Amino acid sequence: MAAAQRSAGTTFRRSLLNPAALGYLAVVAAVWAWIAVDTLLVTHADASMAGVWGFFVTAPTSFLFASLPGPLPLVGAAVGALVQALALGAACRWATGRPRGHGRTSHA
Repeated sequence: MAAAQRSAGTTFRRSLLNPAALGYLAVVAAVWAWIAVDTLLVTHADASMAGVWGFFVTAPTSFLFASLPGPLPLVGAAVGALVQALALGAACRWATGRPRGHGRTSHA
């Protein structure tokens, strides 16, 4: 059972820590930083629609949480970013064709 848990953790880490997933998370962080600056430091004559972009960059997962009350839409955006980053990481690993045991040597 411990080997299966390590395998899932290793797969999670390898899918999340690659250039595609990290680049996507950097874009999401930049968008949310822009939203924070726009909300806190810029005065508008009417309401700003900058907050919508945080949900667009984490769609479609974040849209599942968008109509929930309280802070749950923001949790949905974080969950959406994580789900999309994992999907991008897995797709990147699949597209580059790296074998599962990359970096391991067999001493048989």
